[in-house]
Amino acid sequence: MLPQEIMLKAYRLMMTGKAMAEIYDANRPICKYVHSTARGHEAIQLATGLQLQPCDYVSPYYRDESMMLGMGHRPYEMMLQLLAKGDDPFTGGRAYYNHPNSRRADRPQIIHQSSATGMQVIPTTGVAQGIQYREEQGLSNYPIPPVVICSLGDGSVTEGEVSEAFQFAVLHQLPIIYLVQDNEWGISVTGDEARTMDAYEYAAGFKGLDRVRVDGSDFAASYQVMEDVINMVRKERRPILVHAKVPLLGHHTSGVRKEWYRTAEDLAKHGINDPGPKLKAALIHTYGVTEDELDKIEAEETVYVSAEFDAAVASPEPDPATVADFVFMPTPATHETGTRTPIGKDKVVMVDAALHAVEEILQDHPNALFYGQDVGKRLGGVFREAATLADKFGDNRVFNTAIQEAYIIGSTVGMSAVGLKPIVEVQFADYIYPGLNQLVTEISKSCYLSCGKFPVSCIIRVPIGAYGGGGPYHSGSVESTLATIKGIKIAYPSNAADIKGLMKAAIMDPNPIVMLEHKGLYWSKVPGTDEAKMVEPDRDYVLPFGKGAIALEASSDAVENGESICVITYGMGVYWAKSAAKRFEGKVEVVDLRTIYPLDEELIYNTVKKHGKCIVLTEEQLRNSFCEALAGRIAQHCFTYLDAPVQTIGAMDLPAVPMNVALEAAMLPNADKVAEKMKWLIEY
Repeated sequence: MLPQEIMLKAYRLMMTGKAMAEIYDANRPICKYVHSTARGHEAIQLATGLQLQPCDYVSPYYRDESMMLGMGHRPYEMMLQLLAKGDDPFTGGRAYYNHPNSRRADRPQIIHQSSATGMQVIPTTGVAQGIQYREEQGLSNYPIPPVVICSLGDGSVTEGEVSEAFQFAVLHQLPIIYLVQDNEWGISVTGDEARTMDAYEYAAGFKGLDRVRVDGSDFAASYQVMEDVINMVRKERRPILVHAKVPLLGHHTSGVRKEWYRTAEDLAKHGINDPGPKLKAALIHTYGVTEDELDKIEAEETVYVSAEFDAAVASPEPDPATVADFVFMPTPATHETGTRTPIGKDKVVMVDAALHAVEEILQDHPNALFYGQDVGKRLGGVFREAATLADKFGDNRVFNTAIQEAYIIGSTVGMSAVGLKPIVEVQFADYIYPGLNQLVTEISKSCYLSCGKFPVSCIIRVPIGAYGGGGPYHSGSVESTLATIKGIKIAYPSNAADIKGLMKAAIMDPNPIVMLEHKGLYWSKVPGTDEAKMVEPDRDYVLPFGKGAIALEASSDAVENGESICVITYGMGVYWAKSAAKRFEGKVEVVDLRTIYPLDEELIYNTVKKHGKCIVLTEEQLRNSFCEALAGRIAQHCFTYLDAPVQTIGAMDLPAVPMNVALEAAMLPNADKVAEKMKWLIEY
């Protein structure tokens, strides 16, 4: 039997949550932003929240306000988020109710929480992965071994990314508890419509994932189960799934009200298991607490919640001037430093410069690790871009993953949250799409929506581009897709020195970095790309993001005579442009962007103004591309300096790069096609 004080505390917090739901519903014009409440889920949530320690990590989902109360959060601070107020301690008025994040030293830690159902499971499993890594590497000496709680609804277990997380958790035996709250509804979809099994039955397919069922409307039973489970994970460091059956007493959200899709019979069935009356009955009949005492508690909480609500309503709105704060956290890598071209060293190919950069990073940063498909000891990357690293640093720091692009990318959220610097790889750019959900929904928004508390510090390496018949699924370009995602930085180096310097800047950067690495430049095997080989910079060399370079300078005579043009490009385009420029001696200046975002607009605009004629060159399919957008910005900013329309060159607008090398060549730009456009523009 649980101590009476725990039962009474839970009852008081249940009455707090009940009063919160009631005051929100009674003030719908004020509570105008969409929100959900915990009504029906209170018992299992309080049983969890009351037992967590400040060292623990938890991902409460959007209905988990009672878990928040159990962890010690005030109704007032939660209401500030409900009303999108400026003092909202979680997101500064930027996100929905009960989408918390917290680094408070006296509370369990909460990473950024999104609304996308099931998507939180990968980042939260990444937290457990990071905790395990820190323990194995001796990077942390936790007085109390932390546990990780990932809360989710049963309906979200049907998401494919949940299975990726489960698979990784059981394979590596991570210290995580998946708390599944099953209320039999997914908005208006019933469990019978959406699934052939519940989460408990589904979990049986993951060998090594322990599981337990509990009546989530019974506080005492829920508390005992969670106590056993939390203690087990603290001690044995392995995953477990808790399936809690709960009623849904409130609306799905304030915007999708229960009377719209639920019958009176369904609501009555769920009402039988209301956790509040069940706990009240237990306190009266088992603990001897009087009904008057419990009614007094309920009345006190109603008054308390009303005062909290009034204070939240009276608090100020956000300052519109803060709307652009926290897109990125500041990086120390702001200037080019170190030795770019050491004396007495031979040139190296680009893939080796990248490999050496990662090796030096792993040597200098114990919190850095490298994982992805086939990067481990046996192969060292399909392009040998990770060769020898696992031999040198061990299988715990450089290792293979399954074919799980979503997990590879999304796990970096959790790894970063515990102070690690994950370097991960997606094997081909064409295969980044399964990971875009995590990149867009979780990674790109984390810093902004946590007001800087949880920037995601990671490097995502992506071999990209076409050459030599790679075919439709190994030759694609994805920079335009990535460039539409706000909150990430994108590098696209064209030579060995740049890739090493950008990699060193990336490890210093507290923000998410996508490093696009052209396969055709890795070894300079493509004719005309020999200059991608360069003397390898020293280990102290740092090339900041957002700094382009003049890859080829036009002659001053050509500029003065009005005979010059410029080409703005990156990656393989640098070599097509330089090769084509040989036919127009001194008349062409080539800008190598080096990073897609941030973009060196100052260099671009100054160069265009200098020459008055401009080509923007890309390997991507041209229509609606990053380069077309850049051409439009150039036209806006440099209009009065232009002597001709801004020209663009890119691949043909085909769905994929064909396998046959002749068809591939027909689709892609090349030096001859670029030279033809140069001739037209010079003569314009």
